[in-house]
Amino acid sequence: MTPAELQVAVGELVRSAAARRGADLALSDADVVLERPRSREHGDWASTVAMRVAKRIGMPPRDLAQELASDLGALPGVAEVSVAGPGFINITLEAASAGALAARVVAEGEAFGRGDTLAGQRLNLEFVSANPTGPIHLGGTRWAAVGDSLARMLQAQGADVTREYYFNDHGAQIDRYSASLLAAALGEPAPEDGYGGAYIAEIAERVVEGYGGDIRALPREEAREVFRERGVDLMFTEIKESLHDFGVDFDVYFHENDLYATGAVEKAVARLTELGHMYEADGALWLRTTEFGDDRDRVVIRGTGEPAYIAGDIAYYLDKRSRGFDRAIIMLGADHHGYIGRLMAVVAAFGDTPHVNLEILIGQLVNLVRDGKPLKMSKRAGTVVTLEDLVEAVGVDAARYTLVRSSVDTALDVDLDLISKRTNDNPVYYVQYAHARTRSVARKAAEAEVAREHDGRDAFDPSLLVHPTESDLLGQLEQFPRTVERAATLREPHRVARYLEQLAGAYHRWYDNCRVIPPAGEPVEDVHRTRLVLNDAVATVLRNGLGLLGVSAPERM
Repeated sequence: MTPAELQVAVGELVRSAAARRGADLALSDADVVLERPRSREHGDWASTVAMRVAKRIGMPPRDLAQELASDLGALPGVAEVSVAGPGFINITLEAASAGALAARVVAEGEAFGRGDTLAGQRLNLEFVSANPTGPIHLGGTRWAAVGDSLARMLQAQGADVTREYYFNDHGAQIDRYSASLLAAALGEPAPEDGYGGAYIAEIAERVVEGYGGDIRALPREEAREVFRERGVDLMFTEIKESLHDFGVDFDVYFHENDLYATGAVEKAVARLTELGHMYEADGALWLRTTEFGDDRDRVVIRGTGEPAYIAGDIAYYLDKRSRGFDRAIIMLGADHHGYIGRLMAVVAAFGDTPHVNLEILIGQLVNLVRDGKPLKMSKRAGTVVTLEDLVEAVGVDAARYTLVRSSVDTALDVDLDLISKRTNDNPVYYVQYAHARTRSVARKAAEAEVAREHDGRDAFDPSLLVHPTESDLLGQLEQFPRTVERAATLREPHRVARYLEQLAGAYHRWYDNCRVIPPAGEPVEDVHRTRLVLNDAVATVLRNGLGLLGVSAPERM
């Protein structure tokens, strides 16, 4: 009996108990969820369903638990059921029933851990979206790792996901960037509000070399426009290449300037006016966002006729919804926390549901630490540490894993000394080494002629998986699909990384206690062949989990 089958059976037994008492009971998945007991002495699974629904049925919780325990004990594949405390139900499965999971994992392969919870949902996931005015800093690098991992997990749950990069090619920051490039080309100091760093001089030199004439001889404003167009293109090409090398590619690169060039802003304003949410005051056009929970109304079109910053956000949200996305998910840095209220008010003004049709995830800062001291400067960028700096220091796998394994709503200190070590103290090494160990075991098993097939039969016998570490390992394997589902639905990809570390620990303990290959001179028995399947099941889940994080699963280390 699989855990999913057991959960269904518990639900059916609860409904039967309710029906016997004339109660029309509506059950949710949360009512009948099964949990792993903290102590395996209490069984394979525990349920609090009796305490959750007893009042609705009209019974004392412990009485209902006793009745359910009796019915559960009669099910095939269930070895023992007990009741503890006010109504906890502890269930122990027969070894064969629990161990069968190993063969299922191997048979499903890459599909194990996937589900259909989000099937039918079209999601637009916007992340990184760094301005094309410099290399990607650590905050953007964190979003690159987290966003791409989240996209993989959403897709693993059946969602249709579009990865989108919002290309900021409009506004004052681009003006300052082009002015900085021009100054560098002319040998002038950077403007007071401009950009510094060696990369500015590099980009400026490339623009000069690629222009095909003497750009310095052009009138200053004309020259600056050349630097704007070509400098932005060169910087953004670098950004895309850096992200690609980091394992992150986007389906859509949306240009902010298109919102203004195509009339999308005017369209959005017209729609909000039609809905009765716009008004004129002091020569400007305002959106009445206070009606939807914002702390003040927002100017959309200034008295000069120029769109305010929020105009682009309004138009961009409407554009995403017009493209057919059910949900727009945006990942922003901690300095954007104040945007949430106003953007949710915009969502409501369009008649959509805040925090449903639009979700905003806020990420906290990332700091690099080496020798116990923070690193604050990049050789190339000058003022910030960049994606390239991190990858150069520790590699793509360690960088991605480290940035994903912590919840984004907490500040993160990345210890470069730790994640460079090839020891079990390093989480990514610990997990990758577990996978490499499973592959080493499989290779040595083949050399020792340990195989699942023997004498023309499938020698896998799950009833032989009786060691406590095997029970623990099977329990960890079973948790993988639910972990991926929760990581996707809660938008918390760090759950998968932390799960993999627990699975790796369970595997290393099993490896120390259970032999897949018999000692020299002893025969190969079915227990060894069965353990080989369990070994390969762990390899499958480690590989699938690391794949969701965009991290490699090495065959050897």
